[in-house]
Amino acid sequence: MRFDLAELSAAERYKLLGSLIVPRPIALVTSLSSEGRVNAAPFSFFNVFAEEPPLVILGLGVSPFGGAKDTTVNIRETGEFVVHLVDEPIAEAMNLCAIDFPPEISETEVAGFDLVPSDAVAPPRIVQAPVGLECRRYVTLQLARERYLVIGEVVVAHVRDGIVDPATLRVDRDVYAPIGRLFGGGYVRTHDRFEMPRLTYREWLERTGKDGEG
Repeated sequence: MRFDLAELSAAERYKLLGSLIVPRPIALVTSLSSEGRVNAAPFSFFNVFAEEPPLVILGLGVSPFGGAKDTTVNIRETGEFVVHLVDEPIAEAMNLCAIDFPPEISETEVAGFDLVPSDAVAPPRIVQAPVGLECRRYVTLQLARERYLVIGEVVVAHVRDGIVDPATLRVDRDVYAPIGRLFGGGYVRTHDRFEMPRLTYREWLERTGKDGEG
C-alpha cells in the first residue's frame, strides 16, 4: 500500500503519521502568559533532539478555536517553558490538561497539580511529575500558518528522587514508568521491555564468523 502525502489532507496526514509513528513520549508543558497566567498542555509531537547543546523539540499545531495555541503564544512572548514527562500516576491528570478550557479556568487546578517555582525560568513546574525540564527557547520555526516547531534548550532538569543514580546517572527502569502516546485515546505502558545490546563491528564479525574482508 502506497500513500502520496501530497494527495492527503492535513487531517488525513495527521491520522496516518500519528498512528504509525508510535509510541511517542508525552511532554506536559507549563508556560506563562505575559499577564502571568499559567497554562499546562500535553503534546506528543515531542522528543529529545540533541545533547550538545541539550535540546528538546515540540511540534505545536493550531488551536481548536483557530489561531495559535496558548503554549505557542506564551513561548513566543516569554521564551521560556517547562517540559514534564508523564508517568502512570499522573496520566489521568495529564489527560485533563488536554481539555480546551476557557482562559479563566486553570488546567493545573482542575488536574490537582501542585506548582512550585522553577530555578531558572519563570513558568512554574509540576511537583507530581517524575521529570521536569526547565527550557529556554533556542529557535522557533514557523512551518505553516500557526504551525510551529519550537526547539528548547534544557537548562535545569528536576528528577524525582530514586529514579536516577546520582553517581552513574543510570535510570532505574523499575521505578520510572513513563507512558507513551499511540493515537486518539490510545496509550502504552513501558513495563514490558526486552534487552537488545548494540554490537560493535568486532563483535558482529565474531558472531557471524566473517573475516572482515571484502
